[in-house]
Amino acid sequence: MQVDVITLYDLSIFGNSDTIAIWQQLNFTHTDGGRQYLKKILQQPLNSIHAIQDVQNTIQQLLALENQWPPNITNGTIMVLEKYFETPVDSFKPIPDPLSAWMYATFKKSDYSLIKYSVEHTISFLQGLQKITILMGDGNSKISSIWLQTIQLFLSKSLVQEMLQFKKGKPLNREQVLTYGHFIQHHYKRDTEALIEIYHQLDAYLSLAIATKKFNFHFPNFIESNEPFIKAEGLYHLQLITPVPYSIVLERNQNFLFLTGANMGGKSTFIKAVGVCAYLAHVGMSVPAAQMDLSLFDGLISNINLTDNISKGESYFFNEVHRIKKTIEKISDGRKWLVLIDELFKGTNQQDAVKCSITVIEGLRKMNNALFILSTHLYEIGHELQIHPNIQFKYFETALENDQLHFSYQLKDGISNDRLGYIIMRKEGVVDLLNKL
Repeated sequence: MQVDVITLYDLSIFGNSDTIAIWQQLNFTHTDGGRQYLKKILQQPLNSIHAIQDVQNTIQQLLALENQWPPNITNGTIMVLEKYFETPVDSFKPIPDPLSAWMYATFKKSDYSLIKYSVEHTISFLQGLQKITILMGDGNSKISSIWLQTIQLFLSKSLVQEMLQFKKGKPLNREQVLTYGHFIQHHYKRDTEALIEIYHQLDAYLSLAIATKKFNFHFPNFIESNEPFIKAEGLYHLQLITPVPYSIVLERNQNFLFLTGANMGGKSTFIKAVGVCAYLAHVGMSVPAAQMDLSLFDGLISNINLTDNISKGESYFFNEVHRIKKTIEKISDGRKWLVLIDELFKGTNQQDAVKCSITVIEGLRKMNNALFILSTHLYEIGHELQIHPNIQFKYFETALENDQLHFSYQLKDGISNDRLGYIIMRKEGVVDLLNKL
């Protein structure tokens, strides 16, 4: 699925100045490498249902094993292994006899201590991987099957099999320390590095499993379709402490959602919630929704957090127009797109905004290869658009009780007629301050 940098910024997948990044909320990794691989997973939405389902199966398998995960592999363990390969030590016999081993341990104390410490951590790492292979069995995805086959291959070497028998209650003798230390550093480096990389991947996918459980996410169901559609119940934005869930249906015959409501009523949050769910679904992750069925999308593009560019002399309105142009050019390829637009043309005067908005909406609504969610503060244009059967109208209701604003955050059918700007100014004391000038 194509997603550009602006859209990732709009949806806070990797953070913006206003909110914590989505990837950080999903980060329950235990290693530095796992954290980096998690970001890599979330940077690469997938392009086939088969690939998405394989990731889903991988996460679900790890979810079932999360409570049994071996605790003996830590970020410190991996750092010790990596440091060992980078640190030179004085040479010794590959298979030392008791005397030469004693002499090395006695006269090369610092080197021997490093070797012993590194061997013990390597054994802990290998035993942890062995336990993981036992827990995962044959694997129930292509991803996990490759992991398991590779781990089992590298653990099958004779000296590794010896190390796997080591028990903490029975310390290694000097000959074993030096024999294993030489083997690891001179004959097992590439294998160890490959195993570390696999563990980083395991750590990243385990993080997504932990997030699934912690946040009570559900896996979406992808359905093969030549037409784009989304059907979701109980969908919400994962960054809200007490979210209000939404239901949404977007399909070919009603592929355009025209959204209105007062500022702070929930329009932007709703748009972002749909975008985040669609994005996470396409990386194979579970989503913040009770149920979600959708087609595979070829692209996701948004127009939410645009700004002006002083250094280039570009106004806010210019950037709005430019982004709309780029959007039209991209989605004109006939493939399936999800398009999110928040507060269209708020960077120009009312008359221009009305004319530009109607022109854009009248054009976009003809494109049945895409789904659109568009919010606007120009409520009056909605009545002109009601002649089009593929446009559905939703709004967020705001109530004024005893001069207090109440936001239900409930998505309702219809077009809002709220005009609350002056009321908010008065409530916040701005009107009184101006009257006293």
